[in-house]
Amino acid sequence: MAELLPRQHQPDSSISGTREGLLAPGWAAGQAGAAQHGPSTAPARPQHGPSTARRPCPRTGTSPPRCGGFTGREGRGWRRLAWGVRPWRRCWLASGPGCPSAAQVGPGRTNLKSPQDIQVYIVNTNFTLRWNYTGNDASVTFSAEYRWSEDFMTNETEWKELPGCQNVSHLECDFSSAITEYFDTHHVRVRAERREEVSPWSRTFEMIPYFIAHIGPPGVELQSTNGVIKIKISPPEANQARKMWVADLSFKYNVVTWENSSNAEFRSQSIFPTDVIDDLAPDTTYCLKVQATLPLDSKEGLFSPIHCVKTTHKALSDLLCATNVRVLALNMKFHLHWNNRYKQHVSYNVQYLIGYLKKLHDDYSEKWINVPGCENITDTQCNLSSIITATSGFHYLRVQAMNEYNKSCLSNEVKVDPLVTNEIGPPGVKLDISDVLLHIQISPPGGSDSEVMRDHYDLSYRLLYWKNSSNNEEEIKMKEIKQTLGTISDLTPSTLYCVKVQAFSEAYNKSSCFSKVECIKTPGDKMLPLIILAMFVTALIVVVLVALLLIFGVYQVYNKIKYVFFPSCQPPLNIEGFEGQLFSNPYLSTNEELIENCSIIETIVIEEINQIDFKDYKHSKQSNRDSGNYSNDDDNSGSKASEETLEKQTV
Repeated sequence: MAELLPRQHQPDSSISGTREGLLAPGWAAGQAGAAQHGPSTAPARPQHGPSTARRPCPRTGTSPPRCGGFTGREGRGWRRLAWGVRPWRRCWLASGPGCPSAAQVGPGRTNLKSPQDIQVYIVNTNFTLRWNYTGNDASVTFSAEYRWSEDFMTNETEWKELPGCQNVSHLECDFSSAITEYFDTHHVRVRAERREEVSPWSRTFEMIPYFIAHIGPPGVELQSTNGVIKIKISPPEANQARKMWVADLSFKYNVVTWENSSNAEFRSQSIFPTDVIDDLAPDTTYCLKVQATLPLDSKEGLFSPIHCVKTTHKALSDLLCATNVRVLALNMKFHLHWNNRYKQHVSYNVQYLIGYLKKLHDDYSEKWINVPGCENITDTQCNLSSIITATSGFHYLRVQAMNEYNKSCLSNEVKVDPLVTNEIGPPGVKLDISDVLLHIQISPPGGSDSEVMRDHYDLSYRLLYWKNSSNNEEEIKMKEIKQTLGTISDLTPSTLYCVKVQAFSEAYNKSSCFSKVECIKTPGDKMLPLIILAMFVTALIVVVLVALLLIFGVYQVYNKIKYVFFPSCQPPLNIEGFEGQLFSNPYLSTNEELIENCSIIETIVIEEINQIDFKDYKHSKQSNRDSGNYSNDDDNSGSKASEETLEKQTV
C-alpha cells in the first residue's frame, strides 16, 4: 500500500535517527538536486541570522515547540518537505543545545529492524493488532500509528498515535477504543523503539473493519424437560453499546449436538433463537455448541463454549399425542393429517404460529392461534386453506390432543412453507389441427388458482408427443415451452398423434405428473381435397345431365300420351256422322266396313279428280298415315274432296 500513499506519507526505510526528531530528507534531497541541476525550486528557507545551518530541535513539553520563532502551525509548509514527519518535529534553528548533528542522525545509524507480518484480528468490535519481530533485545518496545479515510481525503492528512499501542513490550495490542467507523478504510503501521533509537516503519496494513471482522460466539441457555432440550440463544453482541452487527434478526444459528461419550456422533442442524432439540435418548448427557452466521454476507462466526445437559424421561401421556403429523398440499390446497394411537375418546385442536415470530428472541409460547374450523374435532385431518396462501409466508403447525379427563398433549411442530410444501398438479390439455400444424393449448394447474401457480412458480411445460400406431418402436419426442400454447410441425398426413404434458418449475425444482393422453388425427395429403372436389363436380354434372335427359324423355312421353288419348282437336263433322258411326280417334277403326268404305271413297276420288289433285291428296294421305297427325288443313281438304265426290255420284 505504500505506493498508493501520497509521497509525503510514504515511509522511507533509509531514514533513521533519534526517537524525538530526524533531519528532513526532503531538504537534503532538495540540496542535492540544486547541486546537480541548478537552483532548487523548493521554497526559500527563512533567514535567522548569519548562520544558515539548520537542524531539528527536540520536542519539549506537550505543546508545539517554538524553535527559532516558528511554531508547528507556522511551519506546515516545511512539514510537507519532511515527508510525513509531524510539524512539531521539524523546526530549523541556527544552533541548539542537545540537538544532534546531521552526521549523527544519518541513515544506517540504527540496528533496529522493522516489525513484520502486520495483522489485525477483529471479533465483533474488539480489535487486536499483531506483528512479528526477529530481534532478541528485551528492551525493545513497539508503537503504532493509524489513519483513516476521512483524514487523508483532506489536506490535513497525518498519522495519529494508535491508542493502546504505544510503548508496548508484547507483539500485540488492543486498540478497540480507537475505531468507531467500521465501513471506512483504515491504515496501520508499527515500528520498534529502544531508548532514543527507532526503526523504520513497517509496511502499512490497510483494512475495512467490517469485511475482516469475525462474528463472536452467541449466548446459550439450556433447559432439559420431558425428554427434550429447550434452547435459547442470544445474539453475539447482546447488551453491548457498540455493535459491528446491527441487524440481529439477520443471524442464523447452527447447533452441533453429540452424546458425551467416547464414540459420539456429531449432528448439525439449524435452529431458531428459541427452539427445541428432540429425538434424544432419555437419561443421556448431551453436549452442544452454537454458531451464528450471516448468510447474506457469507460469514460464519465462532462457536460458543461447549454446554452439556442430561435429558429426562418422557411423560407417559405421550400415547395421547397425535403422531405422524404431516401436511399434504396440491395446487395450493393445504390439509393437515395425523395419526391417533389413543384408544379412547379424544378431541383435537389444530394450532398455528406465524413463522417470523420464531426469528425473534422473544418467547412465542403464548402466540399460538387455533385454526378456524379445526377446534374440538374428532377427525384426524384439518383443512388449512383458510390460513395458508401463496403469499402468507411460512407457518408452524401443531396438534393439541385432549381426552375426557382434560389432559392434553402437544404434537411435534411441522413447518409449512407454502411454495415449498405445495405440489404441482397436472395441467389441462386441448388439441387442435390446422393445415400441417398441431396446436396444443395448455391450462395451468390449479383451476381457479392457476394464475397463482403460474406467477409464483414461473411454470414451464414439457410436451411429449408420438405417433399412435401399431409400431411400438415409434420415437417419443419432447419439447419444452414457457407459453401455454405450443405448436408441433413436420407432421405426417393421415396419422394419429398423441400428446401428454407435464408442468415444472426450475426455481423450486418441482414437477407435476403428466396430464391425460390426448390424441388427434392429422388430415390427409393436400391433393386429396382437390381430387374429392373434382369427383364431386364431375358427379354433379353427370347427375344434372341425367336429370335433364330424364326430364326431357318424360316430357316427350307425356306429350305423346296426351296427344293420343287426350287430343286437343276433334275430327270433322262429316266424318263423325258418316253412316251413323262415331269416331273417337281418326287412327282407330271400329269395324272392317268402315275401312272398305273409306277405300271405295278413295277410289272414286282417284278416278274423278285431276291428276294434280290426286297426287296432292295421295301425298297428303300418305303423310297422314306415316305421322299419325292431323291438322286443320288436312281436315278441310278431306272435307272438300268428300263433298266433290258426293256431288259426282249424285250426278
